[in-house]
Formats: sequence, C-alpha cells, structure tokens
Amino acid sequence: MVSAYDIYLKTERVTLSVLRMTPFLALALSLLMIGTAFLSGIFGMAGGLILIGVLLTLFPVPTAMVLHAVTQMASNGWRTVLWWRHVGWSSLVFYVAGCLISVGLWSITLYVPDKPMALLLLGLSPFVIRAMPERILPRRFGPLQVAITGLLSMALMLVTGVTGPLLDTMFLRSPLDRKRIIATKAACQVFGHGFKLFYFGALIEQAGEIPPWFLGVAVTSSIIGTSLGRFLLERLTDTQFRVWSNRLITALASYYVGYGLVLLVGIA
Repeated sequence: MVSAYDIYLKTERVTLSVLRMTPFLALALSLLMIGTAFLSGIFGMAGGLILIGVLLTLFPVPTAMVLHAVTQMASNGWRTVLWWRHVGWSSLVFYVAGCLISVGLWSITLYVPDKPMALLLLGLSPFVIRAMPERILPRRFGPLQVAITGLLSMALMLVTGVTGPLLDTMFLRSPLDRKRIIATKAACQVFGHGFKLFYFGALIEQAGEIPPWFLGVAVTSSIIGTSLGRFLLERLTDTQFRVWSNRLITALASYYVGYGLVLLVGIA
C-alpha cells in the first residue's frame, strides 16, 4: 500500500526554506488568482486547474494543496453569496454526504492510486458520462446521483487537488439553468475544498506553513475575480453557457488524458 504522504514527499518541487513569499511573488500570485477566479466566476471551472498547476511548481504539494483550498473556498464561497437565491440546497446536502464518506475512507487508509491512473480516470470520466444512455444515467440529477458524484469528486480532489470535469459534466447533464448550476456547484465546492483543507492541513504531516498575511491577499484576490466574472455570466444565455462549458470540459479532460498517458509511458 502506498501512502499519500509518501507520494507527496516524492513529488515535492521546493521547500519553504528555499522559496520566500516576496512582494513580487505575492503580487504575481494575486494577479493569477484574480484571473483564475474570473474564469471560474463565468463557467464555474478551469480556474482552479490553472491555479493548482502553478502552485504545484512553486510549493511542496501539501502547501500548494492548502493554499489552493483556501483560495477556492473564498472564490466559491463568494460565488455562493452572489447567487445564493439559486442554490439547490437539497442537492448540496447529498453532495456533502458523499464527500464525507470519501474523506472517511481516505482518512482510514491514506491510500491513493498511481498518479498516471488517477489522471486517466479523471480525464476519461466526462466522456464515459456523456456516452451513458439516459435509461442508465438519467438527467434529473437525483439524490443518489448527487451523493455518488460527491463521493467520486472528493476522491479525485484528494488525489489531484481538483474535481476535474466529472462534477461539471454531471451538472451540465441536469435540467438546471446556468445560474442554478453555478450557485449549487459553488456551494458544493466550498465543502469539497474545506474537506481537502482539513485532510492536507491536519491528516498529512508537514503540510507546510503559509504567511497569514498572504492568506488575506489570496482571499481578497479570489473575491475580486469572482465578482468580475459575474458580469459576464449575466450576459450569457443558458445555451451559450452550456456550449462553452462543454468545450472547456472537453479541453480539460483531453489534457488530463494526455498528461496521464505521458506519465504512464515515462516521458515525464
């Protein structure tokens, strides 16, 4: 059995003693967080993937995961506040239940699959979901489907740091309009990233330390970007939202599959 800590230790890029949070680095990360939150504020996706990729090149994995969790909780939390009238609260309850089961299982074993296989599963998931006929996977997004989505999404988040296209595809299959999708998914992500913060901050050793003042910068930047994204979302129709969201999902999923294959054959 391979523990999560062993894997993360092997994939550390730098140590905190080597990389200092300088004013220039803080400014650069702040602008990046505003941009990624803006993108997520429109489509509810993609921004987190870009951000985690940059953070993983700068910080040890546990530290990157904690910082990513804080920014994503701020971004999704503020998005939930902006669209709170459109949140599907019943769906949120079942999603959180699925997440809790997943965190419980991972907390007992601290086990994760090999990274290439995890990325392949992450990338292939939306294509598998799209291929399923409605008699097997109805589009109504009922309680059982929401709970299973929460369980699988949380498992992927603990492995890769993001839920990837799986959660987005499940929401886009539903009959919900764009505002309800954005609002409900944001509320779900607040809890998902909160559980990730708990997992990496408390359950995994040596999660690292982040300057408290920069956490404030990260939260503020995420709120600014999310607020800017709202204006563009208001101008999109439901059809435009679904078309562009599906294109983003296809691009992200293809990236995951390609990256997983590269790691699998040992090119990188």
